[in-house]
Amino acid sequence: MEQIDRRLSKVLGESAAQTNLNAGPRLAPPGTNPSRRSGLYEENPSTNNPAPDQLTYEELDRGEPGTDQIVEGLNTRLRNFALAAGGIGADNVLTITLRDALKLAQRQGREYLSAEEEYILTAIRLLIERHRWGPRLFNDTSVGFQGVGDEGRFNNSMNIINTLRATQRLPYGGNLEARWIWDATEQLRSSVSEQYRQSSALVLDANIPLLRGAGMVARESRIQAEREVVYAARDFENFRREYFVSIAQDYFRLIQTVYELQNRLVQLKNLELFVAQQQALYEAGRRTEFNVNEARNDLITARSSLASSREQYTLQLDRFKIRLSIPVEQPVQLVAATIEVPEPSTTIEAATASALAYRLDLQNRRDRYADSERGVLNARNQLLPDLGLSGGVRIPTDPRQREGRFSIDPDETSWDAAITLSLPLDRRIERLQLRQALVLLERSRRNLNEFTDNVVLEARRRVREIDLARFRLELAEASVKINQRRLKEQQLKADAVDTRTRLRTETDLLNSKNARDQALTDLRIAILNYLESIGQLRVSAEGVIDPLPGMQVIIEDTPIDFTALFADQMTDADVQEMSPDEGAAHDGAGKE
Repeated sequence: MEQIDRRLSKVLGESAAQTNLNAGPRLAPPGTNPSRRSGLYEENPSTNNPAPDQLTYEELDRGEPGTDQIVEGLNTRLRNFALAAGGIGADNVLTITLRDALKLAQRQGREYLSAEEEYILTAIRLLIERHRWGPRLFNDTSVGFQGVGDEGRFNNSMNIINTLRATQRLPYGGNLEARWIWDATEQLRSSVSEQYRQSSALVLDANIPLLRGAGMVARESRIQAEREVVYAARDFENFRREYFVSIAQDYFRLIQTVYELQNRLVQLKNLELFVAQQQALYEAGRRTEFNVNEARNDLITARSSLASSREQYTLQLDRFKIRLSIPVEQPVQLVAATIEVPEPSTTIEAATASALAYRLDLQNRRDRYADSERGVLNARNQLLPDLGLSGGVRIPTDPRQREGRFSIDPDETSWDAAITLSLPLDRRIERLQLRQALVLLERSRRNLNEFTDNVVLEARRRVREIDLARFRLELAEASVKINQRRLKEQQLKADAVDTRTRLRTETDLLNSKNARDQALTDLRIAILNYLESIGQLRVSAEGVIDPLPGMQVIIEDTPIDFTALFADQMTDADVQEMSPDEGAAHDGAGKE
């Protein structure tokens, strides 16, 4: 396996250098062979599927219906789930930054490992094909026994033949074979004295096609195997870029959910204070019970939405851990990342030209179309007559010697040569195969044109997405500022503002904050999608973005207070920190 891995590393290194990859696949240790454990060869493996009467179902007692006991019990259970998701109180909490997530994804992510293995398997197929085209050695030994009866007397003999041969496929069709044949025969029961005889011979044979199967068509398997490794290298690099964007997108969506939790916590704190104020005004006779109940209803809705957001974060985090091959039961706390990637100065025409020139998957489609063209030429070759040249030379040992050993006698050389012509009287299958190749060529042309159009469409769309995300972000930030001023004004004039207006302002502020965070996340992702769609995204061997000349990428980590998010221990200072006056929280991405 060590020798095989060295050859694999050489092939992978050559293909990676040829396609200018930033990082090649890693060769994992070959491991051990599976043991012959019990059940491995069973034809009928056991199934664990108990009957209904063998199972039990226990009803959960949530408390007395119509009381606060059910709500409090559920609130406690949901809070415990949230505490576990936030890693509150756990001893072995794993803290993950954006850089950590990207590195873990390329080190142990299942999707990444599968992509590496696919690249390696393609290289192994090439090594197999190369070996078929190199000199191959074989040794065949046969031992035979024979008996011939003559009026009740049997002459028994033992015959041993050992053939050492070397074969070589010729570059443009045919093959060459050299054989050393050693033959030993002994009469086990005979009246003659010379019971044992031994001879050997050197044989050279060659078969060369001159029409059908001759030329480059004979090298088709080798050509395709070499090209497949180049395709695999491009596919692997293209996967690394898409995988980077996908992991970064999942991370940003998680951080966006964290920001949404913060926004809902701020709203919940404000609503709790507002309900207390409305209750006090009601007791003073300045508000009706309807106003108080309306405020309480919004408070209940806010608590329900907060629980839903916590559950959404828990589910997103568990899925993210699975993508990074982290055990689901492992407590994880993310570190928010403020990433600054300059928005590109580009046009739709420039983005389209870049995509058509640099997209690796498009290059693969173009080259596979060339494979289809070559397939038609190969199919046409199969319609030609079979015209072949064959010949051989045999140099044996001296037949007069009882033991020829390995001393050959050139004077006893024999040779033969022949030209064989087979007229194409039946080529119906080959003509059908040619028609099939023509259909596949036309399909490949359509697929290439469609894929090219989709590449152009995607490049144009990615340019517009950046502008749209920035436009939405600017409007959302302005909306946050407006709603914050509205809320502050209504807080100062609490007596003059009716309950419905105040509650609508709280909702509008929450929605504007969520829209701002959504637009910010969309802008970050839009820039990465743009770079990936035009073939200019570069991912380093460490799994992080490799900046292009003129691109300055800044990633700053911002700790998250998970205790405030999940333990319901948020203070007024936390509220002030999560809700700055200017509404620029979490900003810093996409601005030059």
